[in-house]
Amino acid sequence: MDVAVDGRVVERRFSPRDKVKGYIALTKPRVIELLLVTTVPVMILAQGGIPNLWLVFATLIGGALSAGSAGAFNCYFDRDIDRVMDRTSKRPLVTGVLSDREALVFAWTLGVVSIVWLAVFTNLLAASLSLAAILIYVLLYTLVLKRRTPQNIVWGGTAGCMPVLIGWAAVTNSLSWEALILFGIIFLWTPPHYWPLSMKYRADYKTAGVPMLAVVRGRVVVGLQIVLYAWAMVACSLLLIPVGHMGLIYAGTAVVAGAWFLYESHRLYSRSIRDLSIKPMRVFHGSITYLTLIFLAVAIDPLVPLFRF
Repeated sequence: MDVAVDGRVVERRFSPRDKVKGYIALTKPRVIELLLVTTVPVMILAQGGIPNLWLVFATLIGGALSAGSAGAFNCYFDRDIDRVMDRTSKRPLVTGVLSDREALVFAWTLGVVSIVWLAVFTNLLAASLSLAAILIYVLLYTLVLKRRTPQNIVWGGTAGCMPVLIGWAAVTNSLSWEALILFGIIFLWTPPHYWPLSMKYRADYKTAGVPMLAVVRGRVVVGLQIVLYAWAMVACSLLLIPVGHMGLIYAGTAVVAGAWFLYESHRLYSRSIRDLSIKPMRVFHGSITYLTLIFLAVAIDPLVPLFRF
């Protein structure tokens, strides 16, 4: 990367350690962590107990590679946006730690390896779903929806729902209503998770020309949409109780965690209506806690049959 020093343009060199950190950053590790948190519980539910540990390991490795590939492609195609947003100004393609070519080769490599890995060590259905997740995130969300519609995160967020289907397919080599309901929970969770973040960084997205809902509509509309999706999400989570024959652990968690998240969502909306100061990141962080609790309950419930209905 060339930088100006005392009026002279000099080449800035990065150490191998900087390069490694750059490649890791391309994969968006925090996103991968959240995706993997949903995979293991689903595999436990699909098995009705602890699944084969090698299968769990293989699925997690394949899922991490797949998500990392999607994240790297996203960083490559969004590098122009990242350069004008404060929130993304330290990404490796902005700082010059990695070149565009290095990022693209890395993204393709992770993607191909992830599909082959899952096909060999799990099954073709799981591998196909992983491929679909990459295509949805890169083609549908990044290249088509993100810069064109405020509904980008709604449909583009479908990619983040795929790990539950991949986990279920890895265990059963099939899909079921339970898997689809869990898919629905994350699908409906994504807008009330991401829109508060876009409220906080509204100026960033506006500068970059990204039509997030918080940019094109007022915070009252965003708050209302968060409430509506939150209600739909909680309803979907309760649907798993009769369909999946879930017990008291899951049912209690779904009711209590759902009520708490609804309260936080309504609080944000109420303060928006009254034109009071709001703390959207409180809902953002709360959404992560909610999803973690729900899927922790999904994992524990099958292991404690005494409390199952």
